[in-house]
Amino acid sequence: MIRAAIGLGALALAALPVPVARERAGTPTYDAVWLWAGVKAQPALASAKRLYLLQGQVEATDPVRYAAQRAAVPRLGGREVWMVVRVETLDWPPAVYDQLLAALGRWRAAGNRVVGVQIDFDARTRHLEEYARFLRGLRARLPRDCRLGITGLLDWSANGDPQGLDALAGVVDEAVLQIYQGRHVIPGYRAYLSKLDRLKLPFRIGLLQGGEWQPAPGLEANPYFRGYVTFLVNPA
Repeated sequence: MIRAAIGLGALALAALPVPVARERAGTPTYDAVWLWAGVKAQPALASAKRLYLLQGQVEATDPVRYAAQRAAVPRLGGREVWMVVRVETLDWPPAVYDQLLAALGRWRAAGNRVVGVQIDFDARTRHLEEYARFLRGLRARLPRDCRLGITGLLDWSANGDPQGLDALAGVVDEAVLQIYQGRHVIPGYRAYLSKLDRLKLPFRIGLLQGGEWQPAPGLEANPYFRGYVTFLVNPA
């Protein structure tokens, strides 16, 4: 994903018209979206029932630090919100955990229905057990009514170590597998999606707004499939 703060205009939701349902054939409607760097208000936001909203970034500096990516606490009404934290390193000092939990508390205190925290980390396919250990420690610190989610790589479904995949299944509530990198859809993504039966945890598919999308056979029938999340971009 793109690392930067979200403009205040991205949250001016109330006045937006309801969008036309689909951009192109086979593309799901915008019921869940990521709001990221400098995204301007657009019709797609009006129908979104679930928002994944960037709040902060854990930077691999010396020392490691937590950098807020929003100048103010949002007020999003009754929409389901996931507070997203972009992560560069898993070596967190205690102060980073404290800052994340304090931000979560502020968002909830402002009336936002924050149901979970999503960690956006580029975990290597062959190191998923190590990632699961970190996530287990984070989950133990979160409020009991707060879910834990992650973003994931398509390569996990094809080449992820079975023990690592099983370890993730025991600690996270959902993974959103992105079919894109940067602003480009990954070539051959359907071949990866065809191997999702190896993934035994609830998952969503992360799409790029305006990008190619053709569902793999059997995706809708997968018992762990929970839908889509669209990464919004500014019009060209």
